[in-house]
Amino acid sequence: MTEKVKATATATEQVRVLFNDKAWARWTALILIASMMFFAYMFVDVMAPIKSLLTPQLGWDSTAYGTYRASEYILNVCGFLIIAGFILDKTGIRFTGVLSASLMVGGACIKLYGISDAFEGTAFYNWLNTWWVALPASAKMASLGFMIFGCGCEMAGTTVSKAIAKWFKGKEMALAMGLEMAIARIGVFAIFSISPLIAESWGSVVAPVAFCTALLCVGLICFIVFTFMDTRLDRESGATAVASDPEEEFKASDIKDIFSSRVFWVVALLCVLYYSAIFPFQAYGAEMLQCNLNDITAKQASDIFRWFPIGAAAVTVFLGNFLDRRGKGATMLIWGAVLLIVCHLVFAFVLPATHSELIAYVTIVVLGVSFALVPAALWPSVPKIIPEKVLGSAYCLIFWVQNIGLCLVPVLIGAVLDSVNADNPAVIAAEQQIDALKAAGVENPDVLIPYNYTIPMVIFACFGVLALIFALWLKLLDKRNNYGLEAPNIKDNVMADEAQIQEGDA
Repeated sequence: MTEKVKATATATEQVRVLFNDKAWARWTALILIASMMFFAYMFVDVMAPIKSLLTPQLGWDSTAYGTYRASEYILNVCGFLIIAGFILDKTGIRFTGVLSASLMVGGACIKLYGISDAFEGTAFYNWLNTWWVALPASAKMASLGFMIFGCGCEMAGTTVSKAIAKWFKGKEMALAMGLEMAIARIGVFAIFSISPLIAESWGSVVAPVAFCTALLCVGLICFIVFTFMDTRLDRESGATAVASDPEEEFKASDIKDIFSSRVFWVVALLCVLYYSAIFPFQAYGAEMLQCNLNDITAKQASDIFRWFPIGAAAVTVFLGNFLDRRGKGATMLIWGAVLLIVCHLVFAFVLPATHSELIAYVTIVVLGVSFALVPAALWPSVPKIIPEKVLGSAYCLIFWVQNIGLCLVPVLIGAVLDSVNADNPAVIAAEQQIDALKAAGVENPDVLIPYNYTIPMVIFACFGVLALIFALWLKLLDKRNNYGLEAPNIKDNVMADEAQIQEGDA
């Protein structure tokens, strides 16, 4: 009996030496890396709440705006994310995180320069205007910067997912991932709240972009601080861990095993279909509300739409805790897709008919609940179906598939929006009014172009229908193969170990 007690004590001591077993340490690490994503999400959507100002101030139509939004994902689709997976699994989360944050800062600076007065009239500006004349030079330069930013942002997303999986393995993983996503989405709430105010105060769409670029620098500093904490964790875990088996080391050839996995493709396609109905929608959502509700300003529309990420953030924390302790991840994916379909159909048909702000508020919040259900269940499920040695590459490959949709859908929506409204008398009249005001010397005319958003919203709903099909398929695969997607993340033995540690501390 004495030997058994000693063995238990020894095991308890080994658990205590690991840095991430200290609650304050792992949650501080989460706050640091989540802060980087908080500022990144702000920059992604900084122009979304002021889209209606881009035509009068920068001369961008919806097609130009859609092209700009798509540019965030172009290099990722061309293969950068696959390279990012290799970098992440070969060099680790510290190097990859600093690299990704640096790319975001660099890309943001290029975009800021592209839309500023300092760029207008330069030799490069004039050269850009000599080709693809339908896209303004400012939009071309902004798109270049957004491409580089997008490489860093998507690489950062996969790095953060792997970092959380490392620091919260066997612990509150779903809660941690849910909190990280909640913090990031509060960034969307923040930018939808302040971007119109900054643009109005400074009289320019450049000012909000400059503000968010400065915040990205703060995010880089936050991740650098995290690297010191992660170095300590590796040092402490290395002192107790046995040497790794060469067979368990990452090899590029392991990627073929990921691609040959049917469940991987089900998860990846579910991801791309669901997110294609969310992130591109964020780019157009505020203007959609402004067009479907009578006599509201861009600021008022943004004030309504900002509750979308808040609904997601509030529910995500509870869902993460539920997944950790009760499970039902595959079921949550199904319900998330159902809510997505319903909300977009309301935006397509009910809101234009009623012009009700109450319906707009309720639908935005419910869509936020959907946005909480799917990611909170999806990302913690990946480590259950993918070996840890290729987990970074798996996340990157899922993001790569996702980026294909996120690259194409904004262009599709922008083109559809211009196409279905080409003969819309209200749109034609608004465009003529803008031209007249500019001819009269008004630099930044504040005129809303009242687009009909019915067809774009139906397209988003169709993505939801396809996502629902893949969610049902994933639950069927889990039932057949016992991946554990419906099982809780916190295991009984881990909870018992934590109880022993608490008893020992007492």
